[in-house]
Amino acid sequence: MPYALVTGASSGMGLEFARQLAQRGYNLLMVSNEEAVLDRAKELSATGLVMDLSLQSSARELYEYTHTHDMEVEVLVNNAGVYHDKDILDDSEAFTGLIMNLHMYTPAMLCYLFGQDMRERRKGYILNVCSVTSKMAAQRLGTYGGTKAFLSHFTRALHIELRKYGVHVTDVSPGAVDTGLYSIPPFMTKIGKCLGIIVSPQTLVRRALRALFWGRAKTTVPTVFWRILCFIILLIPTCLLRQIRRLGWF
Repeated sequence: MPYALVTGASSGMGLEFARQLAQRGYNLLMVSNEEAVLDRAKELSATGLVMDLSLQSSARELYEYTHTHDMEVEVLVNNAGVYHDKDILDDSEAFTGLIMNLHMYTPAMLCYLFGQDMRERRKGYILNVCSVTSKMAAQRLGTYGGTKAFLSHFTRALHIELRKYGVHVTDVSPGAVDTGLYSIPPFMTKIGKCLGIIVSPQTLVRRALRALFWGRAKTTVPTVFWRILCFIILLIPTCLLRQIRRLGWF
């Protein structure tokens, strides 16, 4: 059976992607910068690899690793990333470079390298984890949302270019997912899940993989609330966003 390669697979959505792809019968290559990925890989009878994907050399190194170990990657899930909510100039130069490499350079190069193999075989699946913030050009989301916007636009173009070769490329844009990433009280998380604003990793991954294997270009999870919110934010004029900043609301 071919391999599914999942980045950021030591916890959260990445670990759930690995679990559900294993249930579909794929061999797994689980990659993360955390040592915990080795234990998670053992639990799933998978191959674990510790690698810093924020380095520009990592995409080529990972690609060569799969070829050296005779791993035919049929599914690529670019999930590795860091959530960020902060003014652009308050970040360090090092972190700014890290998030740009992690959200843009590395996933784009992995698509480029593995995508060529998939095109040649005329079969393959690429899932890029983007974000609803790619539609939110607002303060404090400039770096995170901006990098996710690149990945979303890149994914759409690649979807169109590779479809005729039998390669499916999908953008999954999560809203809020219950991975412990957000500093909110447990009761608020429970309310958010009841209202459909927050989803579990299991639900997110199940919908994302369904969209991928059905050949959809994009899916937003959760659906209705976040699509409405994105539409409303697009209507907010810049002058109002400046006023919100003056008042210190966001």
